[in-house]
Amino acid sequence: MKDAVIVGGGLAGLSAAWRLRHWDTVLLESEHRVGGRIRSERRGDYWLNWGGHVFAGEGSSTDALLGEVGVSAVQIPGSLQALSMNGKFIREGHIATYPFRIPMSLSSRIDTLRAGLKVVAGVAKYTGVVRKRPGESGAQRQQRIYDFENESTFEDFIGDLSEDAAALFKTTVTRSAGDMDQISAGAGIGYFSLVLGFGQGLSRGIVGGPSTLTGSIAAALGDRVQLGAAVQEVVHRKDSVLVRYLQGGVAREVEARTVILATTADVSHRIGVDLPEELRGALAQIKYGPHVSTAFLTDETTARPWDDIYAIAAPKRSFAIALNQASIVRGTESVRKPGGSFMTFSPAALGRALLDKSDEEVVQTHLADLDAVLGHGFADSVVEAQTDRWAVASPYCFPGRAKIQSTLMRGTDRVFLAGDYLGTLYTESSITTGFSAAQEAASLLATERQGAVQPLRLASGA
Repeated sequence: MKDAVIVGGGLAGLSAAWRLRHWDTVLLESEHRVGGRIRSERRGDYWLNWGGHVFAGEGSSTDALLGEVGVSAVQIPGSLQALSMNGKFIREGHIATYPFRIPMSLSSRIDTLRAGLKVVAGVAKYTGVVRKRPGESGAQRQQRIYDFENESTFEDFIGDLSEDAAALFKTTVTRSAGDMDQISAGAGIGYFSLVLGFGQGLSRGIVGGPSTLTGSIAAALGDRVQLGAAVQEVVHRKDSVLVRYLQGGVAREVEARTVILATTADVSHRIGVDLPEELRGALAQIKYGPHVSTAFLTDETTARPWDDIYAIAAPKRSFAIALNQASIVRGTESVRKPGGSFMTFSPAALGRALLDKSDEEVVQTHLADLDAVLGHGFADSVVEAQTDRWAVASPYCFPGRAKIQSTLMRGTDRVFLAGDYLGTLYTESSITTGFSAAQEAASLLATERQGAVQPLRLASGA
């Protein structure tokens, strides 16, 4: 019997498996690679990237994991707030100035300013909400964040806007994978808080690409990671849990004292067949939006105008944002190396519009828009382009989401949940919940092991 089975080899599952590496464990991953929505591939000095790309900083769970595994991350150099819209390219500056710098009608400027003032006031309140308070648990803080402005949508919050004004706000908040009429007002405000750098922002990049972290953990775990292992059901027994799965077309099962379900909420709902009905009902309510991403490798030999820019928002394009994946390399070199790498990211409605397109169609659509944004012969320098897509990608916070958080946090006495759907900080939430589930499992295992040790009894008369 295993001490623990971790179901799911994404960032949450790998984080849990790492923390449980001194126990007898196995990690079951249905795909033929680990990482889930973390996916990058090295190409010499650069890397192609399709998934999560920014990570939390000092004092975070991410920081702890990186340090333990021995993977480096740095503050992302270059501008994080470039914008291309209506033929105007803005390299940097405070986003409050953008309505005055982008070509748009007077009515659109007024709409943007009116809605912007609401968002700024909301961010000021949100900053107080997310601030850590003495003596509170992480779960209490997370519940407070979910409770913030959770009764209406972000679209309701900012009101009716003209096309250009709506495009500006949409490009930012839909990166959460939900559209403005789907996510809660608090979630939209929270995303602006992240983008503006308030609170615990996500602003570090992993040297060598994000898969450096997930791949390093998998390598350290060795044959404890079982790929192509699709779990069918997880069933409680009296003092253990039985996990049934298919691998290579063969039905298998493994019994363990504890199980960590580090799959998306819909999968956990499906395979957790005897989880408490209230918990399964809460899992069924979690909502996800899609992502479609394309990675481009280039071979230019001279400096480019975007070398000192990381993120370019692109309203009214097929992608919401373009990300200069060579930015970390640019920030450490003394002489500009040839080549580069870009990533385009289409979430929410933009992603849904591309899900059924062929890879070639997605690449051409993204490339045409990226070439229009960057210019300077960008398309001619592309030597490799690949797309990837997730129909079930990031969970988004919808109106009423706060009501099910306490239920989701309960788990059971032997099955524990982990995943970014349990928090509001994406990659950081994945790692934090993976750590928490591992701690719950380790606590139970240690208690049972201690109870199994019989105390020494002194002989009579001694």
